[in-house]
Order: sequence, then C-alpha cells, then structure tokens
Amino acid sequence: MENLTLTTDMIVVLALLALTIFLFVSEVVRVDVAAVSVMVLLGLLSLVPGLGGITDPDQLFAGFASNAVISIIAVMIIGAGLDKTGVMHRVAAFIMHVGGTTEKRIIPTVSGTVGIISSFMQNVGAAALFLPVMSRISNRLNIPLSRLLMPMGFAAIVGGTITMVGSSPLILLNDLLPAGMEPFDLFDVTPIGLALLASAIVYFVVLGPFVLPSAQTRPGGVESPAEYFRRVYGMDYEIREVRIGNDSSLIGMSVAEAENRYGVAFIGSYSNDDLRIGPWGGYEFEAGVYLAVLGAPDALASFLDATGARPRRELKVFANAMAPAKSGIAEVVIAPGSRLVGKTVTDVAMRRTYGLSVLRLQRGEEPIGEGLRDVPLQATDALVVHCDWESLARLEGDRDFVIVTSDYPRERLRPTKVPYALGFLAVALGMILFTDLPLSVALLTGALGMILTGVIDIDDAYRAVSWKTVFLLASLIPLGAAVENTGTAAWIAQNTLDFLGQVEPWVLQATIFALATFFTLVMSNVGATVLLVPLSINFAMAAQVAGMDADPRVFALTVAIATSNAFLIPTHQVNALIMGPGGYRVKDYLKAGSIMTIVFMVVALIMLNIVF
Repeated sequence: MENLTLTTDMIVVLALLALTIFLFVSEVVRVDVAAVSVMVLLGLLSLVPGLGGITDPDQLFAGFASNAVISIIAVMIIGAGLDKTGVMHRVAAFIMHVGGTTEKRIIPTVSGTVGIISSFMQNVGAAALFLPVMSRISNRLNIPLSRLLMPMGFAAIVGGTITMVGSSPLILLNDLLPAGMEPFDLFDVTPIGLALLASAIVYFVVLGPFVLPSAQTRPGGVESPAEYFRRVYGMDYEIREVRIGNDSSLIGMSVAEAENRYGVAFIGSYSNDDLRIGPWGGYEFEAGVYLAVLGAPDALASFLDATGARPRRELKVFANAMAPAKSGIAEVVIAPGSRLVGKTVTDVAMRRTYGLSVLRLQRGEEPIGEGLRDVPLQATDALVVHCDWESLARLEGDRDFVIVTSDYPRERLRPTKVPYALGFLAVALGMILFTDLPLSVALLTGALGMILTGVIDIDDAYRAVSWKTVFLLASLIPLGAAVENTGTAAWIAQNTLDFLGQVEPWVLQATIFALATFFTLVMSNVGATVLLVPLSINFAMAAQVAGMDADPRVFALTVAIATSNAFLIPTHQVNALIMGPGGYRVKDYLKAGSIMTIVFMVVALIMLNIVF
C-alpha cells in the first residue's frame, strides 16, 4: 500500500474541517450560515498560489444541483402534497389509534414504521414523508415536535441497515468487494439492522426524557399564544376532561349558570357518540356526559371540588378536537357599527350562533371576567374566546367582528385530489425500485405530477421546501469532496491504522468502525465507503497473514454499516432535514447523538460478530 505524505492542501483542508466543527459546535452563527461561509472560503482559498488543488471553483456550487439535494427538495414537495389532500391526517390518526397518545407509545410506533420503510427506500425520503405526520401528532397531542422528530429521524437512518438496498453504502458494497469474494444477499444484514433499530427505539423510550429537548418549537423567537395571553391579559389557562357522575351537583344545572358560578368555560361535550365543540347542544347537564372544561388552574380545582366531577389525567375523548391544530384561544373585537352593540353575550347566544366560548371581555384597560355574559357589548370591546379554527375562519367575512388573531391554522384540504397524490407517489416509488433512474429524477417526477394535477400549487410547493436544509447540505458537499480529493481522508485513515500496528482483530475492526463514523460526519457516506472498504480488506488480509482471525468480508461490511452511524452533528441529510422543523441546535444532536453513536457502535460490532 502506497504511503501518503502530508501536503499543504491536506493541512489547509484539515484546518477547514476544524473550523467547520468549531462553528457547528459553538454556534457563533447559524449552521447554514456557517456551511455557506466555509464553502465560500474554500473557493477563495483555491485562488491562493499553491492551493489550486483544494477545489475546482467551477464545481464549487455543484452541491445545489446534486442528486441528494434535488431529491430532498422533491420529497418535501411530495410530502406537502400528501398533507394537502388529508392523507397524512389519516396516517396520523391511524398511528395514534394504534400507538396511543403518550410519547412513550408514539415513539416506538412511528420509529418502527419509519425504520422498516427506510429499509427499502432512501432514508431521507421516509423521514420527509413522515414530517407532516409528526407535525400533526405533535399538534393533536400537544407534545413538542422536538421530542418526536429526532427519534423518527434516527430510526430512518438506522433503518437503512436492515437490507442491502436500504442505504447507498450497502448498495455499493458488493461492487467494491474483490473478485472471488462472496457477495452479500439482500437480507444478510437484516438481523443486524433489526437489532440496531430496536436499540434506537429502546434508547429513546428509556433515555428520551433526559436527552431530547422539550421546548415548543416557535421559529424566530415568536411568543406562543399562551405566552401572549398571559402577558397581555394575565390569563393562565388549561383544559381538563371530566365526567359528570351520578351524584354530581352539575346535574340539572344550565351551562350559563355553571359558568357564572364556577368561573370556568365549558367548551365541549360528549355523550352517546355525539361530540360537540363550541355550539354544542343541551342546556342542562346530565349524568354520564364528558365535558371539556377550560379555566385557570385554581378555578378548575375549585370547580372539581365543588361539583364532584371526575377528571382524567389526559384528554382522550377531546384529544383530537382540542389539539392546537383544531381549536384554541383567539382574540376578536366588536367592530364599530356592529349589530351586537348593546346586546349581551347571552342575548346573541355567542356559543351557539358563532361557535365562540367567551372567556374574557376587555374594555379599554378594564378587564371584565365575572358576569361578562350579562354586560352589554360596546364597539371596540375585545373578547378572548375559545373556538375551533373553522368557526374563526367563518368570522373573517363577518363585519360584526374584527379578527385580531391571524396566526392560526387555515386548512384547505383537497380530498378530491387523493387519487392523484397517491398515484404520483406510487409512480415515484416504482421508478426508484424498478428503474435505474437517479433518485432525484424519480422523485421530481412525482412532485411535478402533483403540481400539474393541482394536488399542490407551485407557490405552496416553494413554501414546502426547507431552504435552510438545502443550503446546509449543498454548502457542505464541496468540503466533503475536498477531504476526499486531496487525499486528506486517506491520509487520516492510513496513519491511524499504521499507528495501531499489530493489534487484536476486534480492536482493528472497532477502529475501522470509528474511522467510518468520523468520515461520514465530514464527507459523503458513499465517499467514506469507497475510501475505507479497500483499506479495511487490506488490513484484514494482513491480519490473516499474521495468523489472526480477521474476515475481510466482515471488515468490509463493518464499513458499510458504520457509515449509518451519523448522529453527532446535522451533516447527514436526515438530520439536516429535521433540524429546522424540530428547532434543534447542534448541542441537541451532540447530547442525544453522542450516546446513540456509542450504542450503535457497540450493538453493530456485537451483532456483526454473532451473525458472521
């Protein structure tokens, strides 16, 4: 094997690698800005005399047209198209039906599903298709999206190890084996991949509460609705689901009477499979009815003590209807010249007529809480209400109101386009599985088909793309190419293995695994595989000559599996994809990914030696 000498180009590339890692970890600037800065710096350095071999300036921006980046753009559009038709709504409902409504049950269900899917299709595609599903589940169950996306993303990465077509390195592996060496069959790696997927699921179920960030994702520091109403109106509220028992003092009491007496709002009822939100029927309470009750924590506690209503730990009957994507707190103002001026909330039957449960009336600086239903309304009165978003959307065209709350979900699903959406998804998947077309062409075919058939319009398609993800990945591709083309990666690998010298085969195998893990973080997993598979085979053969039990075939497979051990920083396509929607920072990946990296390595090495 030819000995490599450290060159000036290699030293500069190593310095750029160190700078990139520093910028990512320190977060002096956003990771996408850091990636673009390094890409530009790489181009400028190529103009320095003697450093022209670092990169080809004409190819500096080739990452933006790369197969990986175009594939990610296309799959985001496909996912948005499926979401627009309501398909993802149904998938989310099914997952919650099967997996339950708690974080510890949702994570195994979703992670297992995504992991199996990604064993037969590109992991970034599986992750992107489930992004809108996870968003809906997060909204419905009020679980921070940051606690769901990382387990799903890691499972998608790990799922690529379940079959020999699950990831690019495994697809490539048989072509890199020397002539005469037995190739791997489709399911030879399945026991290893399933063990890795199971370990990832167990890891997040057991340690998820400690390693996953739990802050609600609100981009750009925008305050949440709860924070706004607490700041402006001093309101602190929560929703409880209760059941009226046979001995409850609520029985026979009218809704208005109970609300005035206990200072809470009844925003939903359920009885005999009849779920009503907002303008729900029945003016007197009956035994056996489930209620959704909204109020301040102390008011709710007093209500429960006084009425004997039986609370549930979590929302079950109302879990979907009370999800932030379906309903919430809003702010409306009585318009000048409104027909409601001079009338009370009770006079106009605000809940039945407009679907608004009035929680607070603000007149100038004067808050009106108690007895607000009997106070004549005046122009410019601000009403804080609970409603479903469909009711609020209907009021947009009503001149009696001025709608202050504008940032609420306005879903315009296109159920008639479901056949087109599923059809073009099938076309894209079929082209991926049964043709030799590049992944980007197959996925763009599906995305374009959805646009042309009206599943999603072009403006929505542009909005569906996470441009932060696109710039992060496209800007890192030239750096990965420089690491590979200048011989830096080969120099690191060769010197590391030479330094070890004659060691036990398992030490050599673990070192090769660690090298492949490192290279996957700073260059493409395909590049790492092409570089390290021949090296690993040569070192295994050398170990055999020295009388050690080292199987070159297993060492080559070790490299291909290790290139899926990409959890530490958001350079893998899946990690970059979920970073924006999940509101993750690099330190979140370091916290959760460091332990996952060790778990992955230990389980993989154990299973490799058990199976082979």
